Parts: sequence; C-alpha cells; structure tokens
Amino acid sequence: MTTERREPAVDADERTMLEGWLEYHRQTLAWKCEGLTEEQLRTAAVAPSALSLTGLVRHMAEVERSWYRRVLAAEDAGPIYYSDDNPDGEFLLTDADTFAEARATWQAEIEAARRNAVGVPLGEPTRGRHLRTGERFTLRWIHMHMIEEYARHNGHADLIRERLDGATGD
Repeated sequence: MTTERREPAVDADERTMLEGWLEYHRQTLAWKCEGLTEEQLRTAAVAPSALSLTGLVRHMAEVERSWYRRVLAAEDAGPIYYSDDNPDGEFLLTDADTFAEARATWQAEIEAARRNAVGVPLGEPTRGRHLRTGERFTLRWIHMHMIEEYARHNGHADLIRERLDGATGD
C-alpha cells in the first residue's frame, strides 16, 4: 500500500483548508509506518523511551476518540488502551498487541471523527466538555489542535523511521 498525501489547495476556504491539513497529517503518519515489519513498528525510539510507531498510532487513536467523540459529540466513549492504572497504556505494548489492530482502531476512530464533524459549524461550541478542564471548544479549535498534535508526533515518527531503516522525507 502506498499512502497518497495531498496538501489542500492554496485558495481553499477555511473548513476545506483545516480538514485538508488534518488529512495530510493523518496520511503522513500512515506513510511513516509503511513497509516495516511488525518488529520494526514495535521498536522503541531510544531507551528508556517506550515510544514506537505502533504506540504513536495507538496514541492518535486515543486522541481522535477524545476530541471528536467525547468533546465534540458528547459520546460516552471510554479509553481504548489506557486506564487510570496504566495512563501510558497506548505506548506500553504487550506481546499480544499488533500494528494491524492498532491501525484498524486508529482508522475506525478517524472515520468516527469525520462523521461527527459533518455539518458542525466551525465556531459552534462543542456538545461535550473536556474531561479534565470541563471546557467547551469549537470544531475550529479541535481541528487546529489535531493538526498540531499530528505534526508534533509526525516529527517523532520521522526520527523513529530514520533510526529503523534510514528512510527520511517530509
């Protein structure tokens, strides 16, 4: 599989631009994971860190779920990989954890995010509230935050990928 990445048009309207850059960064993370073995996808960046490409994908599934299901749509969607007893669970892989499962879960959360965002005005307050702060946000803020979140973690993915097989690229 070869992930196609497309930057949004330079003259796109605000919503198209935000959603376009979000998709671009989602596709970038998928691209950084292509062509690697299960072992490589599970390999931590550098000791003592547990950060791996599989862990990043699991983390982004959690982040998509939190912002687009819990906060935007007020869904009762609990955590997937972490818990109160294991707050870094998405990064702490067990022998049973696979990239295929992580990727499928991540893609399902992306699809839920897309569905929940359809028709929601960018400036309208969210139905749900942030779990820790109780704040409401707007879809505009969520999209911007997610672009930032992906961009930051795609930088991590760049470094992990380069360490694994020397592949580089934006």
